[in-house]
Amino acid sequence: MSLSASCESVSQKRTVSSLLAGRVVKRPKQGDGQQLQEAAIQLLEQQQNLCSLLREVGNPNPSNIFCTETGGQKSAVSGSIPSTIAVCELRHQAAQLDVPLAALSVNMVLERLAEITGTEEEEERRELLTSSQRVQLCVLLESSRDLLSQGALCPKLLWQEYRRSQRLPQLEVVYHLHLYNILTLTHILESDEGVMLWLVSQLKALCGWTPPLEEKEAQQVQLKVLSTVLGVLVGAGFQLSHEPAAADRRISLLCCSVLDDMLFWLLDTLDKGLMLQCAGTGAELWYQLFDASLCGASASSEALQRFFTHSLTQTLTYKPRLTVSDAITLQNEWTFAKASRLLTSLFRKLAVIFSVEQLLRHLQQVLETHEVNWKHVLCFLSTLLVYNPCAEPSLKDLLSRLLSSAFEGYDLENMITAFLLARQGALEGPGIFPSYSDWFKMSFGGGSGCHATSKKSLVFLLKFLSDLVPFEPPQYLKVHILHPPYVPVKHRSLLMEYVSLAKTRLADLKESVEDMGLYEDVSSAGGATVQVTCQAVQDVEKAVSLFESTGRISATVMEASIFRRPYFLTRFLPALLTPRVLPVKADARMSFIEALKKADKIPAAQYSSYVESCQRQRQQDGNEMCVNTGDDPQEVLHVQLQEFRELVVDANEGKMLAQLSRISHTLSVIFPGCPDEQIGQTVIKLHTDTLLSPELHIKVVNMILRNFCQCMLDASRANPPNKQSLWASKFVGILLGNTQLLSSLVHRLWHLFHNQGPSLSAAHLLGLAAFVVHLHASMSHSPLVQLVPPILPKPVSIMKALSSALVCNTHNNMLFCVRLCLAAVCYGICRGDSLPQQQQQDYISSSLYKKLLYLIPRLLPEARRTPAVGPVGEYQEENSLGLWSSATHSNNTWRKTAWCLWRHPTFCQLQHIPQYQLFFTEWLSNELRVQRSEDALSDPERQEYQQWACLELYLSRPEEEGGCAGDMKSLCSHLLSAIMDQQLSDQSLEKLHHRASETGSCLPDILSRLQELVYEMDVSTPDVCDFLFELVSQRCLSTVSSASPSISSELSLQHALNTWNRVLLALPAVLFIKVKTEGGRTTLDCNNLIQHVNQHQRKVCSPAGLLSCHITAHFLKGVLCASVRCGGRSGEEVNKAWSQISLHCPLLLFSTAHWWERVSPVVLSLWLRLCDGEPLPEQLQLLSDCQHWACSLKKGQLLQIPSAAPLLLAASLYGAWRGHEGDEGSFSSALKMLRPERDMKHRQVLVFLLFLCVNNYLSALLCPQEKSRQKACSLCTEVLNVLMDSADWLLIFKSNEQGVYQSVTMVTSDEFIRLMPWAFYSLLLQQSAELLHRAVQCPGFLHTAVLCYINLLQLFLEGHTPAPITEPLDNQVEASQILSHTKQFLLKAISQTSPTALSSSQLRQLESQCADLDPEVTAALSVHLNPHSLSPEMDFL
Repeated sequence: MSLSASCESVSQKRTVSSLLAGRVVKRPKQGDGQQLQEAAIQLLEQQQNLCSLLREVGNPNPSNIFCTETGGQKSAVSGSIPSTIAVCELRHQAAQLDVPLAALSVNMVLERLAEITGTEEEEERRELLTSSQRVQLCVLLESSRDLLSQGALCPKLLWQEYRRSQRLPQLEVVYHLHLYNILTLTHILESDEGVMLWLVSQLKALCGWTPPLEEKEAQQVQLKVLSTVLGVLVGAGFQLSHEPAAADRRISLLCCSVLDDMLFWLLDTLDKGLMLQCAGTGAELWYQLFDASLCGASASSEALQRFFTHSLTQTLTYKPRLTVSDAITLQNEWTFAKASRLLTSLFRKLAVIFSVEQLLRHLQQVLETHEVNWKHVLCFLSTLLVYNPCAEPSLKDLLSRLLSSAFEGYDLENMITAFLLARQGALEGPGIFPSYSDWFKMSFGGGSGCHATSKKSLVFLLKFLSDLVPFEPPQYLKVHILHPPYVPVKHRSLLMEYVSLAKTRLADLKESVEDMGLYEDVSSAGGATVQVTCQAVQDVEKAVSLFESTGRISATVMEASIFRRPYFLTRFLPALLTPRVLPVKADARMSFIEALKKADKIPAAQYSSYVESCQRQRQQDGNEMCVNTGDDPQEVLHVQLQEFRELVVDANEGKMLAQLSRISHTLSVIFPGCPDEQIGQTVIKLHTDTLLSPELHIKVVNMILRNFCQCMLDASRANPPNKQSLWASKFVGILLGNTQLLSSLVHRLWHLFHNQGPSLSAAHLLGLAAFVVHLHASMSHSPLVQLVPPILPKPVSIMKALSSALVCNTHNNMLFCVRLCLAAVCYGICRGDSLPQQQQQDYISSSLYKKLLYLIPRLLPEARRTPAVGPVGEYQEENSLGLWSSATHSNNTWRKTAWCLWRHPTFCQLQHIPQYQLFFTEWLSNELRVQRSEDALSDPERQEYQQWACLELYLSRPEEEGGCAGDMKSLCSHLLSAIMDQQLSDQSLEKLHHRASETGSCLPDILSRLQELVYEMDVSTPDVCDFLFELVSQRCLSTVSSASPSISSELSLQHALNTWNRVLLALPAVLFIKVKTEGGRTTLDCNNLIQHVNQHQRKVCSPAGLLSCHITAHFLKGVLCASVRCGGRSGEEVNKAWSQISLHCPLLLFSTAHWWERVSPVVLSLWLRLCDGEPLPEQLQLLSDCQHWACSLKKGQLLQIPSAAPLLLAASLYGAWRGHEGDEGSFSSALKMLRPERDMKHRQVLVFLLFLCVNNYLSALLCPQEKSRQKACSLCTEVLNVLMDSADWLLIFKSNEQGVYQSVTMVTSDEFIRLMPWAFYSLLLQQSAELLHRAVQCPGFLHTAVLCYINLLQLFLEGHTPAPITEPLDNQVEASQILSHTKQFLLKAISQTSPTALSSSQLRQLESQCADLDPEVTAALSVHLNPHSLSPEMDFL
């Protein structure tokens, strides 16, 4: 019947509806389960094969033997029901057979186990089950565990029956029994008497068995079984219990015995050299299990430490067949490089959880209490030294203790131990431990050694050394002869006996002491013979190097010329006097030869022969003088660097170190330098404007940097920085040893960062960032760098010098800087991960870190909302690996990396360390260097960023962290100081950042921030005026720190005040006038303004004695605006303030009068706006009146003189005529109209006017312009004509007797006041004879003239006279001749003056002042003005 037919037939019989209806049957009731169980039991009674039943139990998952089914419903079906059924049947069968239930269960399990382990047989014995066997075994044990949980299985009986059926239990079966908690290994160890008979052999068999390559699961199981057994053995054997029972002690001894057997099996393998056999492979697998990961459920950390200590002791004391004499003889063959890799790896495993001090302490204890295997002991010491750089000082301490103990009790064992350990350390090379010769000299070469305390100690040492002679290798005998122990003169014979014995032994060994080099480190030769010629060349190089560094012939060479004369004459001198082309300028070698010749250490004939040979060498062709090395060093270096890159990829540390040594040698050929140069004391000059290195050096440096970048990329693909070897630090370390190379390297890096930064690729950035990190980490071994030109005041570290090349002034430069710094800091954080904080800081440069603190918030606005002050939420557990992945991932932008780094805990924690904090002053300095037109931020964005930095970041930050501690004054102070510093810093940094001034800095922006803050302070703080003036005053005082300021400090002061004036004009004028309230009355207080003008502004006026129009107008506007705050008394307060200014601030008064014509429209307009049409205050109106009076006087009209200060009137007159040429006649007429002899006020006005003219004349002298000089002189002459008969005009030239004219000293600068004597004589010597005669007749003239002459002499002596005038006027005396003309004029004046012109006190005063300066003038004063002082014999005069 076909399929279609059958289907059709069925459909004909029943419809779908009927089929569905037929499935609706009666549901099973609750009692049906009991019926089902009874039916199952009846079925089981008919099937008595329990093994088959057990085989059916469970539904295993063969995919993974270490996972069990967790599905709830499935477990219920396959676990509970079948196990319940099985137990019921077992009970039923046990009752029928009348046997115990446990016995029946054990029999059933073992039968099934036999079936599983015996189903698949192989030709060779397998130590592990197959995959299918393992699955079935797991099913069986799962069922057995269910039986055990229901009390149907006895584990003890199960093991007894299993051992009876199996001579050698299979280790994997035991492991699974332990894993399923049916029979633990601890229980087996306790209950099985014969466990030793099978456990060790099974462990060895399993270690030696190699699973097939395709069975990956078997390899995992093998390691799991072995590590589990080892962990249980360690936990049971070495767990410390306070009161162990007898059973516990037995188990502990049993486990120790098993572990010792396995260890001895491993050491036997080493001893027999079976490393290529299967046993060797098995032994290697066993020691690889020795790991700290054994700590866990089976073994505690204390038990693991005791196990490793015990194993180390057993290894060091294993088969102690070798004697001390064997150790002395064979020690050279037991270095780390020659030792078995398995042995050194075993030592590393055993030592990894202990400190160096613990290991050396244990080694000493073992040496004192056990017979040891010297080969293992010394190999262990070498391993410890090689893998622990910090082991050297600890070993030195141990050797010191051993020597002290040896000499205290004359103990030979401690003595020989110390010598063997010291020699073993020396055999590993000077990079690991000092040479044996150095240690021997340090221990016994001085009078403070242990042997020098008594004769008995000395005899003990020499007797010990003599006993060693028959066994000593020759290199140690040579050390003892060349560097003998210190022996007092009276015991010298004892030493000579030993030296004679040692020399005899060397002769037997055919070793010559005479052929030994002067500086040969014989202890590290390891028995190898160095050619005498090569050694002599090395001695010459060393001797020349020492001579170059000290300037003296070394004591070693001098001693050799006496005590080792054969070697000196036949080896050393021929090597030194090798013919060569002598340089034009004597080098170190030539100087050394000359020094030896002067000391009579070179025979005359030998020296003459050397000179002749050098001359013949010079005559040869220059090409023949070149040394043919066969290979170009640059090509050799290229090959070596490529090979090194391959070794970095392979992570072969030993070969890498060897290759670095070869690279270092090649670099020393390309960059020759003094090998003994003290790197730490060297200062490298970094020329920032040009590359001074030769082309070859530049190519080599590029090759080095390129190779480092490639190596870094290759290494980073395999491991993050903290998982890499020390290749990078070793690579950088060999570069630091050559100053010439390092100089070229630093120059290249500086120019790369400064000139080519934006063009560097990501790979270059990553490599160069890692390179500078390792340079920073080696900072303690690096020289300092001095930038040329000296942009930085003193030498700095390499890292700071390089960071100065990172300019943050444009968008492109900022991007490059942030990318480089991100890579460097990310690398440093990852490289220093898990290190202590201090060591971690060695890898993170504070200079680069601070640049990130500046740039990240500037370029990444979201970072401003998350300050880098601590771990943040979800990123608190951000690890360094993720950070490094972010920095190196090709799809990540620098923004993602920066965001990741900004929230990284380590980055945040560094903010709390002082050297990593970006202070507000540093932030301002960076911000002021930004070019506004090329900034990464637009103007609004820059404003927002700067406001955030000032108000949100630094205002609230504590002062110790570089902030302002909430003090708005401190914030403004920093801003103002930065603005004033900006131009000075620009002048020095302009040489470095020459592009900075092309488009302008951010000074306007920072000035805007200052304006905003000052406005805010003016609202909240009443003493803004005091704060501003005090700040400027402190700044000026700090600029001029000494009583006699230098020219540079005066220039700095002028620059500071000129900068301040620009700031002053940008700030609201009202801030500079203080408004105070006393007794409910508001008044203006101009004291701060007056003091500021008198003390500071007066010193920088240009021309002297005149404020600029802008400053003058600003102060005037400040007075007017501040007066509005005084209520309705604005005019009254302005009058009071201006009266105070007129009395105490003559400079501001004079400047206002001078500029009134330009300032008055502005002032009047402002006053009208402020006071709504009120008339101008009287004091300001007085300024206009004075101007009007002066103009009318100029026109020949003498109006009533205004009631103003004489200085104001004089200033108005001076302003009316100054600048108008050809008006001398009207000026003279106007002056005569004032009639000084009749009106005191007129006379005072004219005296002030004379002062202003003289001040103008001095300005013309210092800034020569013929027309202005001529006009100034003529004005002075006109005023003198009018005033000559009055003595008042003399007062302006007398600094201490000015009276009502005292205010003139506060108008002009201190320099001009000092030059008034010069002006006095310079003007007088240009006057007519008639005017000079009138001057001499003027009362008080001679006193003033002599005082001015004295002051003029002082000016010449101090060098403060004005510079010579290139083209003097017709009547003007040249500066170089003014002193002689002055003296002639003064002597003539003295002779024409009557004796009554000076009082006796004045005469005595002048004589005392002139006595030392000019005795001739003193004599003239005495002769002509004091006739009573003459003797009678001189009456005829």
